[in-house]
Amino acid sequence: MVGNNQTTKSISVDKYGIKNAKVNYQLSSEKLHEETLQKGQGKEAASGALAIDTGEFTGRSPKDRFIVKDDVTRDKVWWGNINIPFPPNMFDALYDKVMDYLSEKEIYVRDCYACADEKYKLNIRAITETPWSNMFAHNMFLRPTDEELTSFDPEWLIVNAPGFIANPEVDGTRQHNFAILNFTKKIALIGGTGYTGEIKKGIFSALNFILPVYKNTMPMHCSANVGDDGETAIFFGLSGTGKTTLSADPKRKLIGDDEHGWTPDNTIFNFEGGCYAKVINLTEEHEPDIFNAIKPGAILENVVMDKNGEVDFADTSITQNTRVSYPIYHIKNIQVPSIGHNPKNIFFLTADAFGVLPPISKLTPGQAAYHFISGYTAKVAGTEEGINEPTPNFSACFGAPFMPLHPTEYAEMLSKKMKDAGVNVWLINTGWTGGPYGVGNRMKLKYTRAMIAAALEGKLKDVEFEKHPIFNLMMPKSCPDVPTEVLNPKDTWKNKKAYDIQAFELSNSFKENFKKFEAYANEEILSGAPVSE
Repeated sequence: MVGNNQTTKSISVDKYGIKNAKVNYQLSSEKLHEETLQKGQGKEAASGALAIDTGEFTGRSPKDRFIVKDDVTRDKVWWGNINIPFPPNMFDALYDKVMDYLSEKEIYVRDCYACADEKYKLNIRAITETPWSNMFAHNMFLRPTDEELTSFDPEWLIVNAPGFIANPEVDGTRQHNFAILNFTKKIALIGGTGYTGEIKKGIFSALNFILPVYKNTMPMHCSANVGDDGETAIFFGLSGTGKTTLSADPKRKLIGDDEHGWTPDNTIFNFEGGCYAKVINLTEEHEPDIFNAIKPGAILENVVMDKNGEVDFADTSITQNTRVSYPIYHIKNIQVPSIGHNPKNIFFLTADAFGVLPPISKLTPGQAAYHFISGYTAKVAGTEEGINEPTPNFSACFGAPFMPLHPTEYAEMLSKKMKDAGVNVWLINTGWTGGPYGVGNRMKLKYTRAMIAAALEGKLKDVEFEKHPIFNLMMPKSCPDVPTEVLNPKDTWKNKKAYDIQAFELSNSFKENFKKFEAYANEEILSGAPVSE
């Protein structure tokens, strides 16, 4: 596979401040797999995939993510609980300490890039303390050819040192782990955590600043696929809403499952060269693409295996956030290269556990911007004894933890692009119908797939719509292969009064959440709000 060949080229890391290190440059994934096993840092699963334990951290640590506050970022970044400022001098001192820590050690260096569209290509050098972190970079970023490597000039540097422990009182961190972006020096500095997602999301966060500020391109936390007609569909959604499942469609080619850019030329391109999928309760029946991608070259994280290497995907004793990373070519039905044109439909996916939102509705540009900024889904307590109350969960732009700019800046870009491209935007509720969680039932996946197919195939163009009285959303009165009675959520509830009460409660949650954005939002965005009780 391109870019997986081991190269004889050697490089020096002296210029980064790492002295007398044993440098393993551009090792193949097979070699990195082997080294991980030899060092006792991982095991081989029965599928042939590498299984590793990320240690203390099995997920990202948002409170320990910082952005260096300097002349580049001072007036552009939306500072606060998500984008926490870090002083430039403290960054320099911490960087030097990490480089001293990596000196004299065996380290792994990989050249790779982000952004499948040549015009937006971001060359990256990843320096990692462990072979499996380097293999993760191989899987998740795009892989240069051997020819490209001969003249490769890295623009951004990722330094990943899980074994380095920061001293908060001296180093200015919150605790011993950190992930810091420096836009002036173009460095993502990660220490004290082995969770590989920090590597991927570090570059995603960087691109969420670089693309809109310097390239007039909108970054998106979404999946995307393309049909035989060449029309691209985009799926936004938080965890558990069906982003990966619904974009994996046998009739359409996958562009990517998580991070994309939308250019002024109306091109959609994948940032990544791989997928990083949750594997909790994974089965071949429900998620065949992901299940079959778990083979040599893939990395399983924090899963529980028996002595024969068989994985118990239902076992969450280490974490609920069990994962697998694999290069995108492990999926059969993909778009090569990972670029789509002519975006025609955008889907906002939400799992509304209150049973209030329609299973499909069409949004105006104002509503699209409003719901994009809101980024709503609902958290369900699940199987915890005695807890069955759903909770609203809002994450701006369906990816607040990775957005350095104010959410309204991304929303205004989306509104303009929607209008310029004539895109349809749909809100899809993959959550509950017939009542809230504990009373109603989850919307059947086959109905959701049928609604999305109808939208993509233009079969909702000529049907009659009705307006939701509280959310003002336009709901189709009929849809092929979907029972008419499920299309209006109120019709599915036995107690209509209870529906109205629940709907107003949710609309009030939306409005309460939006208060922090009101001063920044234009009239069109504000017009997308639901009514209040």
